[in-house]
Amino acid sequence: MKSTKPLLMIGLAAVLTAVGCSAPETDRQAGNDTFAPAQPEVLHPPTEPEVAVALEQIAVSPRIAVSDAAHASRVLGQPTHPGNRPQNQNRERYRHFDDNPVRRAAEDPVSTFSIDVDTGSYANVRRMLQSGRLPSADAVRVEEMINYFGYDYPRPDPRQAPFSVSVEQTATPWNARTRLVQIGIRGHAPAPEDIPPANLVFLVDVSGSMNGPDRLPLVVNGLKLLARQLGANDRIALVVYAARTGVVLESTAGDQTATIMAALDQLQAGGSTNGGDGLRMAYGQARQGFIKGGINRVILATDGDFNVGTVDQEALLDLIRRQRESGISLTTLGVGGGNYNDYLMDQLAAAGDGNSAYIDTLSEARKVLVEERHSTLMTIASDVKIQVEFNPAVVAEYRLIGYENRQLEREDFNNDAVDAGDIGAGHTVTALYEVALTGSGGERIDPLRYGEQASQSDSAHGDELAFVRLRYKTPGESVSQLLETPVRSTDKPAASDNLAFAAAVAAFGQHLRGGEHLEQFTLADIHALASQARGDDTDGYRGEFLQLIRLAESLSLARR
Repeated sequence: MKSTKPLLMIGLAAVLTAVGCSAPETDRQAGNDTFAPAQPEVLHPPTEPEVAVALEQIAVSPRIAVSDAAHASRVLGQPTHPGNRPQNQNRERYRHFDDNPVRRAAEDPVSTFSIDVDTGSYANVRRMLQSGRLPSADAVRVEEMINYFGYDYPRPDPRQAPFSVSVEQTATPWNARTRLVQIGIRGHAPAPEDIPPANLVFLVDVSGSMNGPDRLPLVVNGLKLLARQLGANDRIALVVYAARTGVVLESTAGDQTATIMAALDQLQAGGSTNGGDGLRMAYGQARQGFIKGGINRVILATDGDFNVGTVDQEALLDLIRRQRESGISLTTLGVGGGNYNDYLMDQLAAAGDGNSAYIDTLSEARKVLVEERHSTLMTIASDVKIQVEFNPAVVAEYRLIGYENRQLEREDFNNDAVDAGDIGAGHTVTALYEVALTGSGGERIDPLRYGEQASQSDSAHGDELAFVRLRYKTPGESVSQLLETPVRSTDKPAASDNLAFAAAVAAFGQHLRGGEHLEQFTLADIHALASQARGDDTDGYRGEFLQLIRLAESLSLARR
């Protein structure tokens, strides 16, 4: 019988030729979410040998789904003509968002948002600056830059609550007519002997896009650092995914170091990326090794370039949400550049009741997986929400700095079914508001002519600037608990190092996003503020931040 393979190859080539004429994928809308635009991809039909390779791949992986031209290009390894696509083309994906607006307290006095302990944006911005380019605005999430650093907030009494809440205020460094209000949270850090055993599943992307020293080798070395911290009561499994998915290491006691290291050492990159199957298999391993009362977590390490199998973002998120209900959380470790899918990584971690970090160096891997191991892995409070009500008799306007992607509706605060962020052991979380006091001259918005009068000087709470409420759940519980803290107005508040340094980081992040609200506050001013508030910098992270400011200053001058 005559072989049909040449005919199939001709037919597939014809289809791909037609696909190559269609518009490539650049921005994609998902509800209100917009991916930051990538440069257009020029698609060309594959050669006959390339089609043959594609057919063989489909034969061994029949669930490959080619949903559009860009996915067809990636799944089939379709080349792009060198003259039309530069080698260093940037195809990274970020969610577009606008800065939080200034709001009138008399018209909209309540601000509600979910806490965020992710730090990935800072390390990713550092990677871009150190490679000699300024980051795009959408890559800069100011709250993640602020929360990259630890702050010396009061230690909590775990008998009362799993974290402490403190509030501080001072004159805004970039606008003397407004005030900066800092809400600081510090999680309880249990003694090492009180940390429960961990059941961890390393889910590692070994697709072709992970080939490179800043990708798979960095992931392997980082996971080795973590593995060396575990003991006999802990468990580790290793799952990998590319075109096909497999278990490299069944659940193994954490003190079997040689076995774990050997399993990690055999990983090599190659093939397309079937992330959906990888997640399903990793969660299966986590269920098999489940430790009741312990830490059960999947750690996903990838550049986020999912292009085979379940590539629909909502389907991936639904899968992860279902698994978190069983007590298995998800942490994402992002690596690489050029095709990094930051938005997807952030959303997967949020859906998995976990955190998202970006690993650009082995030192960063050590920070996340060794120094901050307990806060990365152990949750002490879940679904943590903050609601701030501003007193219009005292506050004319306010603006939340950052947390644009964590905004909640006012009614969500009391709804325990609404998911929110989690706090890990020893975590510190910081939120900053810039407020304009009534009559201060710092207002940006004219009051309504026929609006309600804000004057309430005879009110019982006339000396309060704001009222802070927090809701949280003890892990495993379904009913939240409430904490409340009034914020008194202060005549001449002075900034501590905590507030001054957080303000400097916030200013830097805002500058990288365009500096709309920074008045004439320059990078030199930011550097001076951070230098004065550097404080105890044992690990050198704050000193490195000072260097990044200078680097951004040089790159900004070079761009002019």
